[in-house]
Amino acid sequence: MKLSLPASRTARVFLVIGVLIVALVLYRTLRPAPPPVLATSPVVVGDIEDTVVATGSLEASLMVSVGAQVSGQIKSLKVQLGDKVKAGDLIAEIDSTTQLNTMHNAEAAVTSTRAQRAVQVANLRQAELAFERQKMMLEQDATSHADYETAEATLASTKAQIEALDAQIKQGQTTLDTARANLGYTKILAPLDGTVVAVVVKEGQTVNAVQAAPTIVKIAKLDTMTVSAQISEADVIKVQPGQTAYFTILGNPDKRYYGKLRTIEPAPDSIESDTTTAASSSSSSSSSTQAIYYNGLFEVPNPTGELRISMTAQVYLVLGEAKGALLIPSAALGAKAPDGSYTVEVPNEAGQPEPRHVRVGLNNNATAQVLSGLKAGEKVVVGEGSATPSAPQNMRRGPPML
Repeated sequence: MKLSLPASRTARVFLVIGVLIVALVLYRTLRPAPPPVLATSPVVVGDIEDTVVATGSLEASLMVSVGAQVSGQIKSLKVQLGDKVKAGDLIAEIDSTTQLNTMHNAEAAVTSTRAQRAVQVANLRQAELAFERQKMMLEQDATSHADYETAEATLASTKAQIEALDAQIKQGQTTLDTARANLGYTKILAPLDGTVVAVVVKEGQTVNAVQAAPTIVKIAKLDTMTVSAQISEADVIKVQPGQTAYFTILGNPDKRYYGKLRTIEPAPDSIESDTTTAASSSSSSSSSTQAIYYNGLFEVPNPTGELRISMTAQVYLVLGEAKGALLIPSAALGAKAPDGSYTVEVPNEAGQPEPRHVRVGLNNNATAQVLSGLKAGEKVVVGEGSATPSAPQNMRRGPPML
């Protein structure tokens, strides 16, 4: 009996251990799986935009190169860089000695021709009287036909000389008008209201206007700026004139400048460098690897003058927008169904994802507008993870709305 007790106790211990192991295995096998850790995002109310992004530059709405139409030395410059001018203001003066002498010579020539005409007018009167006398005398057989014909020829010759002098006076007057105009061209006047954005010459410099009009200054209207946005060929079919456009600049990225797209140029800038209509195969293959951009133009007011020529602009062309819309991350959307709806997953009370069909409006690939199928405050699954991402903000493809 003493020998059997320890063996019986040992057997019971092993039996208990075996039962515990079996129970542990059965528990781990039969217990329900814990709910997965889901990365979710709430359905929020906010604003959404779908935009085309382009790089642009600022240009003056109107810029004119003010040139000289006569040659000569710049006698004086009346403006400096940055000066504001009005139409008709004196910009510069060119030495007018040559033009003044030419005008005086033309005036003298016209005066001389008019004096010659006055003499011939007096001769005409004398010739008319002589002809009338010869005519009366011929009727009375008091003169010869030769004298009559001489008087007639003198009268005709005098009239012809007067006509020639009239033509010379007209020609001389034209020359005089040209000389006066050239003298006026020695005073360079502003053709429009604007700002002097470039002064090309200096006082004392000689300009030559024989072959081309040399530029003296450049004047631009800066109260309105033109934005030239380079739109890629992939996006240009999405935009059209009249759409809202805005941009930001490097110096003030939080401020938006708004305008309306005025036009889209029908051809890229590269067409200006084309010398032939047909390109070689080598040039065609090289051009196919280059990105093609089309310029979209719109204007913005610049009353304070903070916008300047050649500034870089980050341009946004608005394809669509919605205010106060239900928003979810675009990553939550599943495949698009044939009826146009999408499937999203919504956690149930047990934390398990359940599919739900929703209809979507705007989708800028970051945020999607929900038209039906969800309510504000619900959550959608955007993936699996250990942390829940923060709620989406007004995810526009651009700077925050001011």
